[in-house]
Amino acid sequence: MQDTLTLNSLPLFPLGTVLFPGGLLPLRIFEVRYLDMIGRCHQAGAPFGVVTLTEGEEVRRPTGSTERFADVGTLARIVDLQRPQPGLLLVRCEGLQRFVVRRSETLRHGLWVADVALLSDDPPVPVPPDLQPVAQALRTVLQTLQNRQDAAADEGEAPAAAGFFAGDARYDDAGWLANRWCELLPAPPALKQRLMALDNPLVRLELVNDLLQRTGILRG
Repeated sequence: MQDTLTLNSLPLFPLGTVLFPGGLLPLRIFEVRYLDMIGRCHQAGAPFGVVTLTEGEEVRRPTGSTERFADVGTLARIVDLQRPQPGLLLVRCEGLQRFVVRRSETLRHGLWVADVALLSDDPPVPVPPDLQPVAQALRTVLQTLQNRQDAAADEGEAPAAAGFFAGDARYDDAGWLANRWCELLPAPPALKQRLMALDNPLVRLELVNDLLQRTGILRG
């Protein structure tokens, strides 16, 4: 059995959202505690960790506030960084591997760092026949979103779409399919966090299917 890989002093970015492996996350960085961290990660080509807040706010108040976050997060790799003005970074990140926080601490200027153990990637699991409608529905939704963005770009209302996920589409893979739906569904972050932390991609997809049926997106 392969030993668990541990990363020490991984910088963390607690957010009110959940980053899934293979997902794309835009960030607007202006807090001092993150400007230097993001710049260093970008220069070194190193990842940072995205964790979901369970208490506190994304932007730290001057008086300070309690921050607590989930113990399962996702490594983020910077794929694009822009500096439109001093003190502001516009960043797009790709979700990589999940991890478990073993130990965490805050540095003097408020940045969280942690020792983390990386979790295994989802194993490839084919989408079973009874869940094929979930794949077809995602194809339809993403094509509709793409058509809308293309139309808006043609009319000069918005730039062309940069994509809704990283890498190639894998509609036949249960984990990938579940993750993309989790990003799109209007579910609370706590629920998305529980789904992301599941080790079994097929169970995750079955739960997503239940959500789609309860919300009326899919008919049972």
